[in-house]
Amino acid sequence: MRNRSQLGETRSGAGAEAGFSLIELLIVVAIILIIAAIAIPNFLRSKIAANEASAAENVRTITTASVIYSTTWQNGYAPTMDSLGGTGTAATCDLANLLDPVISSAPYTKSGYIYGYVGQGGSIAGAPAGCGAPGFNGYLVTAVPQNSFTGVRSFCSSEPAVIHYDTSGAIAASETACELLPTL
Repeated sequence: MRNRSQLGETRSGAGAEAGFSLIELLIVVAIILIIAAIAIPNFLRSKIAANEASAAENVRTITTASVIYSTTWQNGYAPTMDSLGGTGTAATCDLANLLDPVISSAPYTKSGYIYGYVGQGGSIAGAPAGCGAPGFNGYLVTAVPQNSFTGVRSFCSSEPAVIHYDTSGAIAASETACELLPTL
């Protein structure tokens, strides 16, 4: 007759049950917390980098839309960012359908950035027929992070269509201030 040790059935005590001890569970939780402490900052940095890349691309898109508006409607640069947007099928001088409605309508936010568009250099002499407002001789596009978790750098551009950035995240107050910043 075989005993239990020969059959591979060993028990350390009469009341022992299979499972994890408290120490084993605490060690597993500690390891998970260490991995999370390493991974979460890297995830946040990558999300900030993605938001900044998206903001720079959106500034480029707004700049391109401004140039297209100027050449299409001969009204200078668009009077407002709203006039660059629109959702209708027929583009007009007042709703050009050149921008995504998310960016071109209030509150002008996307991917954690707030976008601004300001006419510069005075308005043109008169609005062409069919245009509700005269355009401007220049423009300034800005993108500012909503908070430090969405981005660190702010971006701006004007007629030369060169994108500039500010590592402090501050908004460029004028075309001149924008052009003094480093370029991308």
